Amino acid sequence: MSTVRESISVDVPISTAYNQWTQFEEFPKFMEGVEEITQVDDRHSHWRTKVGGVRREFDTEIVDQLPDDRIVWRTTEGEVSQRGVVTFQPLDETHTRVSLALEFEPGGMVEKAADALNVVDLRVKGDLRRFKSYIEQRGGETGAWRGRIAPN
Repeated sequence: MSTVRESISVDVPISTAYNQWTQFEEFPKFMEGVEEITQVDDRHSHWRTKVGGVRREFDTEIVDQLPDDRIVWRTTEGEVSQRGVVTFQPLDETHTRVSLALEFEPGGMVEKAADALNVVDLRVKGDLRRFKSYIEQRGGETGAWRGRIAPN
């Protein structure tokens, strides 16, 4: 497994950053390579991606979610094996640190080469920068889901 860890400070309150991150179907607007996410229910979503010309589809499950604190997920089916956590830390009343840790198993030769060249690190860093721009330009979230999902 390979691991990527990145953080960014966003100029919005913690609840705004967290609320926007719960809107998975909006991810294609700031995540490079994510074509579509379909929210199946509170815990599950289906992802369609295209990275380096390679299309992948997979399902994810949220295993732990605490409003204004964290969202932990893992893949359950499909062509991608990953798990991760995004955390939210208030820096003050109007600034939040968003930190993302992602563990993944590179699949084929192209993915293994991309991993060796730190392409995934650069992708995650770019996605966080685009999230920052997206939420700061909007000035507010597009929606929110503030339910609690506790680990089994």
